[in-house]
Amino acid sequence: MRIVSIGASLLAMTAALSGCEVKTTTAANQQVPAAAAKPAGWTKTTAEQLRKAIAARGAHGLDRMSFDASAQPGAGDAALTKVAIAYGTALAQGATDPAKLFDVYTVPRSKVDVAQGLAGALQAGDIGKWLSSLAPQDDNYARLSKAYLALPKQEQPAGEVIPDNGEAIKPGQADPRVPAIAQQLVAFDYLDRAAAQGDRLTPAMILAIKKMQADYGIKPDGMIGTAALGILNLSDADRARAIAVNMERLRWLDRNAPGTRIDVNLAAARLSYWRDGKLVDSRKVVVGEPDKETPQLGSPIFRLVANPTWTVPRSVEKKEMAGKGAAYLRANNLAWKDGWLVQQSGPKNSLGLVKFDMTNDHAIYLHDTPAKQLFAEIQRQRSHGCVRVEDALGFAEMLAKDEGVTDQWHQARATGKETFVKLPKEIPVRLLYQTVLFDDTGEPVIRADPYGWNDRVAVALGLGSSATYKPTARDADVGP
Repeated sequence: MRIVSIGASLLAMTAALSGCEVKTTTAANQQVPAAAAKPAGWTKTTAEQLRKAIAARGAHGLDRMSFDASAQPGAGDAALTKVAIAYGTALAQGATDPAKLFDVYTVPRSKVDVAQGLAGALQAGDIGKWLSSLAPQDDNYARLSKAYLALPKQEQPAGEVIPDNGEAIKPGQADPRVPAIAQQLVAFDYLDRAAAQGDRLTPAMILAIKKMQADYGIKPDGMIGTAALGILNLSDADRARAIAVNMERLRWLDRNAPGTRIDVNLAAARLSYWRDGKLVDSRKVVVGEPDKETPQLGSPIFRLVANPTWTVPRSVEKKEMAGKGAAYLRANNLAWKDGWLVQQSGPKNSLGLVKFDMTNDHAIYLHDTPAKQLFAEIQRQRSHGCVRVEDALGFAEMLAKDEGVTDQWHQARATGKETFVKLPKEIPVRLLYQTVLFDDTGEPVIRADPYGWNDRVAVALGLGSSATYKPTARDADVGP
């Protein structure tokens, strides 16, 4: 697998989240029951089919997990059934339970009756075909599988893409490693592809390096030393780990995702708007900073709020507004109301001019922001947990038009006061976390893991943790 530029198709990964051939019933955070009725009818042929399928589990990034301990030749029906259900469940819903790996995970998942499917497969005499049907069937899952299989065996020594010879590359200096460095900077979205030319560090490359260093908490001197190479270098094991984790995340998801929905990739800080099964819009967002992570939620938008007010959470009030005097409150249009600090409507309101109200127990929603400059950042994990939308007014206009409430929305905006516009139908929103995206050619691109969430999944898959650099938390404004 090669590392390549994401370019304009940063959100192409979301195509992996569309529907596929498997028919399932949606149920959030549900798993197949551990105990299931024992199907009858194992034969030498079907037992061998099961063993072959499990032997090929590397195609799903599951080669570090053992499923075949009790499926050896001569194993009884009960042992074969147990292994088949375990492996089938791993393909259908994931080998891990995200609700146990994360404090919050409410993204809708699929409920598949694996035992019933196994019974049908035994009756048809084709275990391999049944197992193959359980994994995601979309092209991007297949691309991830192909990329994983193409990597060298993880037991081999991890080779460096860009060798560290102990000498830093200084601005303007020529070095044979520069083309590979430029390629990685493009893949990480810090450098335009057109600027990735030559064998010396150009001003454009130096600026990109400084931005990257600042994001990762390194002195932004524009030089490529050991620390900068540590960010840019991904070993084959790092790539394999990231790809396997992202395949697992896709297996968690409902195969029949709603045709009209909003997907937010928290790792890439990007939003995708799907309408009737087609991707119609994508834009940048700002999400929670690393110590105030935006949770992985399935939570619909049920109304638009024009000219919102903002009731300051107690945590923000105590930590970031304690001791502020009357002048600060006036300057920020804040006033006490029923014991709470409330910021009044207006363009300087921390929610901006529109809020997209969502149904969840975590006070998480999408909204506008006056801090427009943050959308120019590469690592946009800069909020207190809510999701700030680039050109939120334009996005609200789009949703209002698509939902047939444009007149109500315009009237609400014209009031200049907080006004609610209920949507005729709720729009499902999925807050997801994917660190492998695809470029214009369909090649997988390994991105940053800003929350460090890949490790807990990788460990559960038997792949171990990663020692790669992670973006650092930076000062955020007081907004949600």
